[in-house]
Amino acid sequence: MVHDLLVSTDWLAEYLNDDKVKIVDIRGHVLPASEPPPHYFSHHDDYIESHIPNAVFVDWTSDIVEPDSPTYDIANPERYADLMSKLGIDDTSQVIVYDDANGMFAARFWWTMQYYGHQAVAVLDGGWQKWLADGHPISNEVPEVEAGTFTPVINNKLRATRLMIERDVLQLIDVRSSKEFDGEASRAKRMGHIPNAINMPRKTFLTAEGTLKSPDNLQAMFVESGISADGHDVVLYCNSGISASYGLLALRVAGITNGRVYDSSWKEWGNADDMIVE
Repeated sequence: MVHDLLVSTDWLAEYLNDDKVKIVDIRGHVLPASEPPPHYFSHHDDYIESHIPNAVFVDWTSDIVEPDSPTYDIANPERYADLMSKLGIDDTSQVIVYDDANGMFAARFWWTMQYYGHQAVAVLDGGWQKWLADGHPISNEVPEVEAGTFTPVINNKLRATRLMIERDVLQLIDVRSSKEFDGEASRAKRMGHIPNAINMPRKTFLTAEGTLKSPDNLQAMFVESGISADGHDVVLYCNSGISASYGLLALRVAGITNGRVYDSSWKEWGNADDMIVE
């Protein structure tokens, strides 16, 4: 039905009641690294108050992560498949995911689905705010869903590890804020960045309206930063792989397909005493 990485609010409004379309609400927010913890929050209460009709809720801080993971790594295949199945998402579902954070958490969910082999997933460009601004309907009814069967098939080409970064020649993109990259703030015990990384903060991929920039604009940004589709794999990292997933989405929209997310990101690298930082 959809082979795009992004869909518009008008498209979703048209297919709102299609049985094959499964809508996921993954709203939440993150406090700046300079603020005291906790930093990570979901917006479940907002979902209960109102959401896109037929949407189910996923808590990005707990539902799709491995329990007790200090780096918020992706949930194991069994845990992930169990959640998707309970949400009524099966191997034939067209999944549309949205948030209220300019696509950051939606892109994370998109990456987790891609990692587990589900290609029919797209991010609602502009998210909750654009849905409201465009005058589309909302609901406070929590849908009853019929359980499906989700089959995880791991795509290792989408995930990078610390060992890979230590061992291989890669193109590294740090999508954290410039203050974090420059060592003025950190969510880990050490400050700075991974050697040879370039800084492309996640917000630079956004338009003023909170949508993703056009493919041509994104491609120009990556080319100007020295990122090549013909070179070594591109590894994107942030603190826990969340913003990095949005960076990967931007990379894909720009037509660059050799990208990976360093899932454990700076929370692993910056807390490891044996790793070099700049």
